[in-house]
Amino acid sequence: MTAAAIEVRGLEKSYGELAVLRGVDLEVPRGRIVALLGANGAGKTTLVRVLATLLRADAGVASVAGHDVATAAADVRAALGLTGQFAAVDEILTGRENLVMVARLRRLPDAGATADALLARLGLAEAAHRRVGTWSGGMRRRLDIAMSLVGEPEVIVLDEPTTGLDPQARLDVWAAVRELADGGTTVLLTTQHLEEAERLADRIAILHEGRILVDGTLAELQAMLPPATVEHVEKQPTLEEVFLAVVGGGERL
Repeated sequence: MTAAAIEVRGLEKSYGELAVLRGVDLEVPRGRIVALLGANGAGKTTLVRVLATLLRADAGVASVAGHDVATAAADVRAALGLTGQFAAVDEILTGRENLVMVARLRRLPDAGATADALLARLGLAEAAHRRVGTWSGGMRRRLDIAMSLVGEPEVIVLDEPTTGLDPQARLDVWAAVRELADGGTTVLLTTQHLEEAERLADRIAILHEGRILVDGTLAELQAMLPPATVEHVEKQPTLEEVFLAVVGGGERL
């Protein structure tokens, strides 16, 4: 087994004349959170689709948990859990029924026990028997993450997991992601939110126009700029801090 859970070398992908990935190199160490930071159109989702074996690259190589995405797709899918940009849950079913369904599709021996354990792990046990259509956006997102954890995959890929969520729900998802990493799960997180990368990631890679421009820890990336000057300023609370204090979520900051 290599030290990296995800390895990408020279990956290229074009749609007709539009080059989306232009020689991407990326390494995600085992048991770490790596944030792939980039604006819309940078190529983040295309890279995720290649890693998930949903799209074939034009050139280069990529592996997940030591399995080549082009030649060992079944092994990659067994080792990888994927959460897309929008929650892929059935709103007619209850939270528990959603998880039981996925566990049965994975052919796990005790689907009910698997569902109950994941509901407890993601803090959803109290709502387990309610229809998901009645859940909040943050709860649905945590259920989506729980569904990607069925079968205990080695690697989780979260493609912009907090898109469209309110501040409180975003904090809840961040806490769930951090708990995954603390438990030894490798996480590749794509995002365009700078604060999300700062809060969660052990390493940050910046993808721009199909290429990784920089890759390192937050401190290493900050060291690329001139040293900060010391100034005495009055710091006002942000609107997000005001919102969370008013609705009772300030203690989570």
